[in-house]
Amino acid sequence: MSGIVRSIAHRLAGDAQALPDEGRLPSFDRATAWLNSPPLTAAGLRGRVVLVDFWTYTCVNWLRTLPYLRAWHEKYAAAGLTVVGVHTPEFGFEGELDNVTAHARALGVEYPIAVDTAYGVWDDFANHYWPALYLADADGRLRFHHFGEGEYAMTEMAIQQLLVEAGAKNVDLGLVMPDAAGLEVAADWATLRSPETYLGYGQSSGSLSEDAAFYNRPHLYSGADRLGRNAWSLTGEWTVARHAALLDEPGGRISFAFHARDVNLVMAPRAEGAVVPFRVLLDGRPPERSQGTDVDGTGSGVLDSPNTYQLIRQLDPIVDRVFEIEFLERGAEAYCFTFG
Repeated sequence: MSGIVRSIAHRLAGDAQALPDEGRLPSFDRATAWLNSPPLTAAGLRGRVVLVDFWTYTCVNWLRTLPYLRAWHEKYAAAGLTVVGVHTPEFGFEGELDNVTAHARALGVEYPIAVDTAYGVWDDFANHYWPALYLADADGRLRFHHFGEGEYAMTEMAIQQLLVEAGAKNVDLGLVMPDAAGLEVAADWATLRSPETYLGYGQSSGSLSEDAAFYNRPHLYSGADRLGRNAWSLTGEWTVARHAALLDEPGGRISFAFHARDVNLVMAPRAEGAVVPFRVLLDGRPPERSQGTDVDGTGSGVLDSPNTYQLIRQLDPIVDRVFEIEFLERGAEAYCFTFG
């Protein structure tokens, strides 16, 4: 019996034990700021079902859950659900309040946000993941959690059960079916063969350019003639730092052999307000109809803010391909590739 079928069976049977008691809802006292709401407390939220969602705005895994979070907030807030997004940064620029504020607005995140720059709320929940979702009942007890993407039906049925337990009337037991576009579209899991890959030496893997002798200082990299699947290389003058690969001169390139529908890259300009034009190629050619949302059919795009950029979304059958991005000006910081 599948997990969803078991959950439906428990609910129809009125089995409140289907959702166990996982402890008390931790406080939000160590949040460094709040957006969309005055500060919330666990005690002040008693009587409401609380969905706590840990996120950081460049995380593509979280971005693909966002349509559901928005839909649940819209559908169930009046019935007694409070969604609290806890924004805990992965990269340094995600710890800047102005960046969080701007991206939350651009992404349509209208529910309360606990800004968790110092990882205080993260630690109080003993959390380890983006995204991570926790559900608390109206008595302030944690009753459900899920890490990563997926299990949307299971999560929504848990929301419904806790609302009914809290005395909500006429809860719509249908399931949301949100629309998604761009980075929010679910990955093509059946064809995805390339992993999240960091470019800074602190967590890097797959690099054919890596040499510890050149860490933290400019070096002229010569690239690689051939790349096996999930290998990557640098060409041009770069400084490979712990957190990212930093481009020191115009014309630097990153090449990556991948197997996936989508290619995304977390990147930022090194100087605030700087604009770095770039172009991408797919097997040495402009992407044309395989362009991502942040480039045109010729592969041209502009790096103008710290963010996740969708560079390739293929419509053709998925096979091994080689992606390349060339920055036409110095000053790019490249953090992490993700795929979908």
